[in-house]
Amino acid sequence: MEIKTLISSTGGTGPLARATQPARRGMLIVISGPSGVGKGTLVKELIRRQPELLLSISVTTRAPRPGEQEGIDYFFRSEEEFMELVASDALLEYTQFVNGLYYGTPRTFVEETIKQGRDLVLEIDVKGAIQVKERWPQGVYIFLLPPTMAELQVRLAKRQTEAAEAIRQRLSVAVDELNLLPLYDYQVVNDDLATATAKLAAIWQAERCRVSRQLAHY
Repeated sequence: MEIKTLISSTGGTGPLARATQPARRGMLIVISGPSGVGKGTLVKELIRRQPELLLSISVTTRAPRPGEQEGIDYFFRSEEEFMELVASDALLEYTQFVNGLYYGTPRTFVEETIKQGRDLVLEIDVKGAIQVKERWPQGVYIFLLPPTMAELQVRLAKRQTEAAEAIRQRLSVAVDELNLLPLYDYQVVNDDLATATAKLAAIWQAERCRVSRQLAHY
């Protein structure tokens, strides 16, 4: 039977017709890893190369900095408003930094972006990624690895923002975070920016071709 006859006989709603339609929903790509592994640089380069990807926008209790815009850089909320979001389970994850400020990932923004068929990249620490996975298991979870722990120490030292003891603490945390690697779908070693970015893009394209993402409705 010719393809056009098959499509006609099923009224355009058979398996072939469904399989050849564009994906109806986008997906959430969560990229995390130890501090100093280069998450921000890699994500920035990935989105530069693949501009159809969107970067997730966090909600925060800190005040806007000059030039920052609501809904573009962050969703700016008072602490009271943030706690209301927490109480209503409106955040996929959240954390409070040592300076007392809160940051979180708004569930509604993620859901609405996914429904529009857009793919969303969330750059986050390991603790936050595990929180997100508990609430959004259908996402794609990628763990960024340093080439070696020695190289990670060098990268942290190059920041020149922390004392030696703080760097040692971060390395200790990184070792603990590595134990959570089995909870992720993929691992990418950030040993070269171009190579690591290409691997992230390949994972994204492969996931877009996954049959379950073409046919299933989450």
